[in-house]
Amino acid sequence: MCVNILTGKHMRPTNYLSKREQEIMELVYERGHLTSNEAMEHLSGEPSNSTVRTLLRILEEKGQLMHEEREGKFFYLPVVPRTSAAKQALEGVMKTFFRGSVGDVVAALLDDEHAHLSVDEIDRLQKLIDQAREEGN
Repeated sequence: MCVNILTGKHMRPTNYLSKREQEIMELVYERGHLTSNEAMEHLSGEPSNSTVRTLLRILEEKGQLMHEEREGKFFYLPVVPRTSAAKQALEGVMKTFFRGSVGDVVAALLDDEHAHLSVDEIDRLQKLIDQAREEGN
């Protein structure tokens, strides 16, 4: 277990999120904050109050959420900006499934029959490739 230096609480040392935890994080990122009642209203499958509260606590332990108490209600907020969380998740996938190879990840994405890139996206990727080549990466 790791300890959050801001809260002193124990955190699980993992970036892995279950499907339900991902669903909660998506709601938090969309709304900016979330109460357990709001989570219950917007989550699929009508989860129980205790299930939602447990998931919110787990997300706090994982260092994904923090809460603020306002007028007796807990408001859950993301600890990490969405872009940073996305990069962390992608790094985990890259290490687990692609032996840490950025090239293999990109190749897998581009090889997907559902991958349709616009001209702007192709231009953006080409610029990034050119920049990486110049930097010697």
